[in-house]
Amino acid sequence: MKRIAVVLAGALTLMLGVAPVHAQKKVVGLALASDTNPFYIVMRAGVEARAKELGWEVRVVTANEDVSRQVNGVMDLVAQKVDGILISPIDAVATGAAYEAAHKAKIPIISLARGAKSPYQSLFVAMDSVQIGRDIAGWAAGAAGGKGKVGMIAGPAGANVFEDLAAGFKSEIAKHKDMPIVFQHQVALTREQGLKQAEDLLVAHPDVRVIYAGNDELALGAAQAVAAAGKKSSILITGLNGIPPALAAVTKGEIDLTIVLSPMVWGRMGMDVMDGWLKGNRPKDQVFIKHILATKENAADYMPPKK
Repeated sequence: MKRIAVVLAGALTLMLGVAPVHAQKKVVGLALASDTNPFYIVMRAGVEARAKELGWEVRVVTANEDVSRQVNGVMDLVAQKVDGILISPIDAVATGAAYEAAHKAKIPIISLARGAKSPYQSLFVAMDSVQIGRDIAGWAAGAAGGKGKVGMIAGPAGANVFEDLAAGFKSEIAKHKDMPIVFQHQVALTREQGLKQAEDLLVAHPDVRVIYAGNDELALGAAQAVAAAGKKSSILITGLNGIPPALAAVTKGEIDLTIVLSPMVWGRMGMDVMDGWLKGNRPKDQVFIKHILATKENAADYMPPKK
């Protein structure tokens, strides 16, 4: 009688299209650098959208630029025995314990957008940071006619992506002897920091010609300071990430350049790479996402469609 009941239950499961109890979803843990930065909000949406299509569950741990919180969050994911972890590390070195814990648990840990200086990083889905820095500098030098002082409001110290971006920028701008870098600061990626640093820069060097900002939030903050000083016509401002507010600012001439990286595509790519990794497709090198220089001439092409 028990055997008949089991057979009937199995038949009912098939008829109703309900997955058997043992067919559990794979689970990916997601530990992004920020909970509030628009770039990471969109990246998370990309991860979750692609995970849903692939039949994965996503478990998110929050950090908001707090390294210890991020490490503890990854430790929680390891304890939960997730199938894989996607992480955008706040600090390339200080998050090392998180990578080691995942490795010891035999859980692949793949970095998105920011990478780690850890031997336990499974893979880095990256942008070509040094080349992007060079491209920004090349564009700025051309737009400035190869002359003028340069101020750099770079991203946070210890984040290798922002250090590589800055290194690429400096290597290219150094080719223009009439474009000295007169101001350099590494700061958190917030609009408030962009505003504050640009205000300080304008006091120290009111004749600055180019302001390089490590991301769009910094660029938008710098734009506020430049506008308040009435100097936008003489100062070029560059950002990075291509978030909608920055693209809108470029179309209005409030900032002059952003790099479109599409965090939605980045998040989706991260999920595809993780899915492939667990199926045995394991690239040995970095996987790069494409980048586009968005200026006033083409920025509108990359704005999200109006609802």
